[in-house]
Amino acid sequence: DSEGNQPSDKKIKQDSTGSVKSVKVGLKGKKAPGSSKTQPKKTATDKASPSAVYSHWLVKSEPGSRYEKGIDMKFSFDDLKVSPDQTACWDGVRNYQARNFLRDQMKLDHADFFYHSNCKDPGIVGICKVVKESYPDHTQFNSKDPHFDSSSKEDNPRWFMVDVKYVRPLKRFISLAELKKIHQEHAKNGGPLQNMALFTRARLSVQPLTQEEWDFILHLEDEDT
Repeated sequence: DSEGNQPSDKKIKQDSTGSVKSVKVGLKGKKAPGSSKTQPKKTATDKASPSAVYSHWLVKSEPGSRYEKGIDMKFSFDDLKVSPDQTACWDGVRNYQARNFLRDQMKLDHADFFYHSNCKDPGIVGICKVVKESYPDHTQFNSKDPHFDSSSKEDNPRWFMVDVKYVRPLKRFISLAELKKIHQEHAKNGGPLQNMALFTRARLSVQPLTQEEWDFILHLEDEDT
């Protein structure tokens, strides 16, 4: 929705041999397999063009159960923590812009904020990092998976994913409400979060962050509310 509380894109399962089996969308990885007339001023760190290069991200996942085709799309930050090697693939992304970020820009060791979405109290709960760069998303080829794409072929895949690994929880939960308040203040008066994708490109489940945005949000975990 307009506040950035969107479902995530994925989910996962792994068999006893450790091979990945698709089981779902948005960073789930159960087990690996408006416009106003006055526009805010852009800062030097706001690079909205397709050629912009990012090294920090915000990825959304659903912490509560929601079923599609009999598959529970739930995958919380704690689920990532208890995944094999605390690692999961980020599959099920079916938005082209988010796909392009996954395929073309997410690189090894890029840091990600893990954001709980589509829940009562959405917000950032922890940090993970990219440990495997883009490769074809297996769910697109599985007709039983909610993210099956019959038009995508194995010799010419349309959708891609990366693997992410648990790093640590934030010192405190940073809610969407808190971020929205700061974003609105910065949009009026200038500040690091004035163009944050969580509000300007809210529907994306994989969102870029500038270095300035990342540092500002990270600093928030040390502040009392």
